[in-house]
Amino acid sequence: MTVDIHTHNHQSIVTAIRNLTFIEANKLLHSEEKGLFSIGIHPWHIDTSSVDKLLQIAKWANDKRIIAIGECGIDKHSEASINIQLEIFKKHVLLSEQIEKPLIIHCVGCFNELFEIKKGMSPKQLWIIHGFRGKPELAKQALNAGCSLSFGENFNSEAVKLIPLENLYIETDESLLAIETIYANIALTKGCSVASLTAGAYLLHQYNVM
Repeated sequence: MTVDIHTHNHQSIVTAIRNLTFIEANKLLHSEEKGLFSIGIHPWHIDTSSVDKLLQIAKWANDKRIIAIGECGIDKHSEASINIQLEIFKKHVLLSEQIEKPLIIHCVGCFNELFEIKKGMSPKQLWIIHGFRGKPELAKQALNAGCSLSFGENFNSEAVKLIPLENLYIETDESLLAIETIYANIALTKGCSVASLTAGAYLLHQYNVM
């Protein structure tokens, strides 16, 4: 079974974790719409209301359709200061631990800070760095830090080759490519069958979704 671990696609696909905006979440979580969703504060969208938004996320997170927290993280291009980004990210980590759901992470240019938080907070829940395009050395550092990686339309082939299957997730994010096409490209790069790319399906099983 192919599982799109992170998408902004507005279609409701049972085997996809759709990242919700606050407007979408407020509407959808008061409806009977089925699906798998994640909710968090993207580092580009951190502002003075972020703490209040986190309180709302904590309430929404009790909904069984919310199966992951994020995307959240640290981005050197965000207008918010790194210190504020770190503070808000740590609150996401604590929420992920509290409700025992995985964390979908956006990280650009701040991997050292990310790995330091991982080491310092020692979280038990799964951390998935989404949209990973880094080189093999960075991929190794992420694995050593205890993170898993998700790959989309664009990826570093050598990094994909070294990632163990159990740590390798696949996503569309904002791509127009079908998730099946991205699965096929990853399988071809890795020299394995599409059927062996089971991390996403196992995650859903592990969190009692499937």
